[in-house]
Amino acid sequence: MSTQPTYACRCERIVMEAVEQAIADGNQTINDVKRRTRAGMGICQGAFCTATIADRLIAAGVEPDTIEPMTFRPPTRIIPLAPVAARATDET
Repeated sequence: MSTQPTYACRCERIVMEAVEQAIADGNQTINDVKRRTRAGMGICQGAFCTATIADRLIAAGVEPDTIEPMTFRPPTRIIPLAPVAARATDET
């Protein structure tokens, strides 16, 4: 028997148990689960985990017709302001 975790979201390393717990806590949409667990916020933006989350919602009794796609937002990265400011100074 494998002791490796089963990931619902590989990009953010969110295990299936976290998604199932979020649903058990009353989160009934893909966006709710995303907000509670970060599943779907990785570099693929849910391309691989959205179906898994939807399957877990259906298994928990959510009607398939009511499941909407997640809200997509481009990933962001924190950057230091010094290089941005230096570049702006160089261009003026």
